Amino acid sequence: MAHAPKGPSNFHMTSLSLPLPRYRKPILLLLAGAVMVLIALAVRAQVSGDRGIAPVAVSRDIQVSGIKVDTTGKTGEAAREEGWKQAERLAWAKLGGPKLSDSQISSMVSAIVIEHEQLGLHRYIAQLGVTFDRGRANQYLGGGGAIVRSSPMLLIPVTVSAGTDLVYQRRNQWQRAWADFQAGNSNIDYVRPVGAGGDSLMVTFGQTDRRSRLWWRAVLDQFGASDVLVAIAKLDYSYPGGPIAGHFIARYGPDDKVLASFDLKAQGPDQLDAMLDSAVQRFDGIFTDAFNAGKLRPDPTLNVEAPALPPAIAALVQRGRELEAQDAAAAAAAADANAAGLPLPDGSATSTTDASGSDTPATPAPVVKVTSYTVQFATPNAASVDSALAAARGASGVRAATTSSLAIGGVSVMRITYSGSQAELAKALRARGFTVREGAGGLSVSR
Repeated sequence: MAHAPKGPSNFHMTSLSLPLPRYRKPILLLLAGAVMVLIALAVRAQVSGDRGIAPVAVSRDIQVSGIKVDTTGKTGEAAREEGWKQAERLAWAKLGGPKLSDSQISSMVSAIVIEHEQLGLHRYIAQLGVTFDRGRANQYLGGGGAIVRSSPMLLIPVTVSAGTDLVYQRRNQWQRAWADFQAGNSNIDYVRPVGAGGDSLMVTFGQTDRRSRLWWRAVLDQFGASDVLVAIAKLDYSYPGGPIAGHFIARYGPDDKVLASFDLKAQGPDQLDAMLDSAVQRFDGIFTDAFNAGKLRPDPTLNVEAPALPPAIAALVQRGRELEAQDAAAAAAAADANAAGLPLPDGSATSTTDASGSDTPATPAPVVKVTSYTVQFATPNAASVDSALAAARGASGVRAATTSSLAIGGVSVMRITYSGSQAELAKALRARGFTVREGAGGLSVSR
């Protein structure tokens, strides 16, 4: 039998070093591109989707809602026609109008609103709303005078249910109730956003807890409003298909002041819309009473204009501006005289004497031009808006800095009024701790 030789073996195991895949870098680039696409889709999802309800056109026609009818006829259509006529008579009686014929009442009706209806072969059961033309009805009802309206008020409808706070993130019944509300006869000038696009990012429930006047001013300017009203509906579902308890709170202003609260109850989901419509009417009454009591005055702290100076300081500032204007006019006249070879005006100190004793015309002081520049800056949250504006206003040579476009979670735009060139402004902003990127159309800064 052969035996293996004893002693050290001459066989050595070596480790092999495999080369990195050739396509590793392209794969990483593809993965990075996929991540960017997902981020873009996520951002788009925040402003797209099934959201947005356009409010009805404001009209001063007289509306009467909640008219219940139960009629019969040879056919279902005949029963419906009879039900509508009965609703017109009941609505007219509800307004307290004089006794008129059916044809006279029908001539004043501009619309029938179907709130709920059931149509059978010979029976019609419904809850209807009747709209009367104010121009025709006023001859019997009187009134029709001018309505005193409030300043434009941004209305934020908030639904609190099952631990969630909802405004415009998706369509909801509380939003629809306010969109369908006819505010033409109200003393409150409601500004009701559609809720589509960027409205769901700009107007949220968290916004109502913020106190920054600068932030509120930017939001109100987006919708042309002077102040804000918040209508909160807290809905508590007893069980699926069961009664719904509603607790409603009316708030006002950037400080979220509570005006009033009340409770309503719906016996089931089929009565929820009627309860919310009734709540809207109650809210309008609360806001109207507050307006008549002088409580809905626009908050003066929302006006971010420069504060008025004391009279003595204002006089000094005005005198300084007059002297600057005189100096600028004298310098311009001296420059024109030198260019034309004419004698200098009396009292114009526009020449100097050098060491040899010869007179040398002095160069007039340059006039600094004040220019408005566009500056983009990142705003991940509301606090970053205030800090960026405060830092920009503290830069040397900056006369004013205000936001012209606001995008929380993205890139906002400010307008900076600066006495100098764009390059000088960039240098001044760098001195305030900004990282500045210069472009042909303006500047982009970050911190």
